[in-house]
Amino acid sequence: MWKSLSGAPIEHSLADAVTQWVLADRGAGYRVRVCIGTDSQYKGGYTEYASVVVVLREGHGGKMLVNKVREKFRMGVRERMLREVSMSIEVAYGLLETLNKLNVPLEVHADINTDPQFKSNSSLAEAKGYILGMGFEFRAKPFAFASSCCANKVVN
Repeated sequence: MWKSLSGAPIEHSLADAVTQWVLADRGAGYRVRVCIGTDSQYKGGYTEYASVVVVLREGHGGKMLVNKVREKFRMGVRERMLREVSMSIEVAYGLLETLNKLNVPLEVHADINTDPQFKSNSSLAEAKGYILGMGFEFRAKPFAFASSCCANKVVN
């Protein structure tokens, strides 16, 4: 169930909520883009995922919607990173038609480090290929704020 950052459930579909925000922000004169990301955390027997949709008013902050999911099994870092990307792509596809009609840029952010010293880097090439292959703009750390900052805040 999608909720606002404050925890209030949205009253309409995700696409309707994003459309309302985009139209309101554009009406106020902002340049808008939508960024989608997912982060996860293993917590005592289950993995918790948080996906976010950020409607960004370029240079003026943004608004965020959140969806949390729990899964009862643990997986390796590489598999978990690709699961996060898969969840983000699922959300992106759900909004694609709406955002195309509104002519709003869409980015999919992956919580994957571009520095080979970090474990998540092992899935960078696959995640990038997956996101680009699906036709979306790709962002990784340090430019993947939707996953590495926004979703991270929700899941931790």
